[in-house]
Amino acid sequence: MSNLKHWIWLTQRKGLAGQSAIRVLEHFGTPELVHAADEEAYRLVGGLPDAAIRSLMNKSLDLADEILGDCDRLGIQLLTLQDATYPERLKAIHQPPMVLYWKGRQIAFDEELAIAMVGTRKATPYGVRAASRLSAELTRRGALIVTGMAEGIDASAVRGALKMGGPVVSVLGGGIDRVYPWQHKDLYEDVAAVGALISEYPPGAEHKGANFPIRNRIISGLSVGVVAVESGRSGGTLLTVGHALDQDREVFAVPGPMDAPESEGTNRLIQEGAAKLILGADDVLCEFAQRFPGKLRPAKGLSRSAEEQRLEGAATVPERREPPKANKKPPQKDGDDMVYLRWADCKDKLTDDQRELLLALDGGEVQADDLVERTQIPVRRVLSALTLLQIQGYVTEESGKRFRAAVKLKME
Repeated sequence: MSNLKHWIWLTQRKGLAGQSAIRVLEHFGTPELVHAADEEAYRLVGGLPDAAIRSLMNKSLDLADEILGDCDRLGIQLLTLQDATYPERLKAIHQPPMVLYWKGRQIAFDEELAIAMVGTRKATPYGVRAASRLSAELTRRGALIVTGMAEGIDASAVRGALKMGGPVVSVLGGGIDRVYPWQHKDLYEDVAAVGALISEYPPGAEHKGANFPIRNRIISGLSVGVVAVESGRSGGTLLTVGHALDQDREVFAVPGPMDAPESEGTNRLIQEGAAKLILGADDVLCEFAQRFPGKLRPAKGLSRSAEEQRLEGAATVPERREPPKANKKPPQKDGDDMVYLRWADCKDKLTDDQRELLLALDGGEVQADDLVERTQIPVRRVLSALTLLQIQGYVTEESGKRFRAAVKLKME
């Protein structure tokens, strides 16, 4: 097995992330060989920015030693991309994490009927009830719930699974030792006790907003299906659904009131055919009955009253005590009422594929095949990205299966 110090050293190189880091690892074979290489060898990889090469030339392992010491002190384990127990379904995704920090049970994800549950932080009482009930029923029937740890739908899904005895997995956008939000300290402890806390970020790393869209590919990548409970027209939920579609995962959505902003995204996923409408756990589990016959348990179990008692407290909306966030500026319009979208705002709202397609659509109506040719993105990913762009209102479909940008990009 490769030295963990060199894995940590490689993942901490500034200017080297995502596909560039994977390309470097594939070129040299192991982190030790990456560490031992010189500048000339790095330039043979091709396409590496100078900042990444300068960082690779820093051979100090002091930070890696410090991180390993923190992991040992905190009881955090490490799993690398080349370990035999690294989940194959996660390894197969675009840009798999090279290192996973792990606290709790070791879970053989490739053998689990893992269902991701995602949704808005600003959940309604309806969304909280739906998430907690679905999570509880899926857990009781043998599924493994995978989610985050945010307020709203994430926390409701965690609580529902815990009420049924778990296990449950939470994928974090920062270090496992940094509780975020701070109100969820008890949830962190409970998840680590019966399931697992997982992150690609080392101990001490802050839970930055930019980390969560990146984190979402892991939530869907560890799962065989993704359930969206409540979502607005844009946000992290639809980004996770986009990853799921790219990864060939099954996508499900809970319908909501037609005039509820918190259900606009999920309702449109159903309307566009990107997600299967579900009303209960059976609507999810029936898709996997033949694939996981040994995992599923029969529907009979708790009585309705017993289930209500078990879920008591899980389906309540906790009081929000964090300060309100500043309002975002609305999209700008010009004289012809065309909506302008600032390119800088696309980074957190859209995936790489969606941004590439918006650029390719600038200038008129284009067919999907032409977009594949222009962007060199595989057709399946083009179609899934177009679906989500339509749901978010950034793209419209015209006659003849031609697509047109509904916004103009403001590059500044």
